[in-house]
Amino acid sequence: MNIDKFEEDIKKCRFCFMCRHLSAVGNVTFREADTPRIRSSMIWGVMLDKSKLSNADFIDTIYSCDMSAACRFHCVNHWDENGAVLAARRDIVEAGLAPKDVSKLSKKILSSPAAASVSGPSDIVYYADADTMALPGEMEAFDKIAKKSKIKYATATGGDCGKALKVMGYWQQAKERLGEFVDSLTAAKAKTVVVSSPYVYDALVNDTAEFGIKLSAKPMHVSEFILAQKLKFPRAAGEVYYLESDYLKNYNSNLKFPRQLLSRLKASSPAEFTTDILDEEIPYMFGTNNEESYTCGEGAVVFAQLRPQIVKKMAKYVEARVGNPKADVLITASPYTKIQLSKNTKVKVLTLTELAAGCL
Repeated sequence: MNIDKFEEDIKKCRFCFMCRHLSAVGNVTFREADTPRIRSSMIWGVMLDKSKLSNADFIDTIYSCDMSAACRFHCVNHWDENGAVLAARRDIVEAGLAPKDVSKLSKKILSSPAAASVSGPSDIVYYADADTMALPGEMEAFDKIAKKSKIKYATATGGDCGKALKVMGYWQQAKERLGEFVDSLTAAKAKTVVVSSPYVYDALVNDTAEFGIKLSAKPMHVSEFILAQKLKFPRAAGEVYYLESDYLKNYNSNLKFPRQLLSRLKASSPAEFTTDILDEEIPYMFGTNNEESYTCGEGAVVFAQLRPQIVKKMAKYVEARVGNPKADVLITASPYTKIQLSKNTKVKVLTLTELAAGCL
């Protein structure tokens, strides 16, 4: 079984309480089962008795995980409970035990083309996934920044990078879809692929390497792309607080570009801007600590479709921690997170791209 590869991690995690507070789901459901330690204990039980893989409560718990990977990133030994949960999902799917909602969603995803539709050949391709497409302001902001930078680009829409399927446990299908997706970008002669969604960035950086898929273009999160243009921002960002992305932080070694961009936008002059910044040095990081995930399940990609009630609770958890709801603005690098917070709360939320465009 795939979980067997994580035996040592599971042995350690099942007796450790240290990252209990890093389960965003556990923080709102208050279920002991929704903590890394108990999930690991349940997986260990399956390793001892394979018949427990089909247990309905086990399957529900495994698919109720938000997959933030905060516990792995902040663990002093980096024990991979997140990887064990992914492996458990893969074992569930490969055993033909996928729950109805997961199976139905996977079939819906697989019924659409994997290749993206690109507006034309270009060195720079901006990919707008479904979450980005749901935020017209994000695309308009990128276009404004590109025009200010005098950069021509092609737009890619549709398609599927395979990330949702991979996270749900459909490993082989995810690999095939990502291959087709990358081929469509290659056919467009892209040298740089700019994305707004962190999960797409992670797929292009890490999943391609894991699956042995060659991506000739350089993937860039939109924050890195904006910084590279060295634009002048006449307006400084006001009272804003940054809400970190799971995929950019916990999956991609705390990618520096979003924080650097926000630091630049907060600076009243270029002279005040510094590129050497750490989370603990940033007074405008959101939350009571710099370890928790506040993304409303970004790591699970389709969490809002599979567990909408939990996502609503996660959004309310974030809302309750906003100091001044009438004035404070949350900034996120993730379109998914903005969508969930906007849908379930009254919190004011902007993406980094929208903030940058507003500062021009």
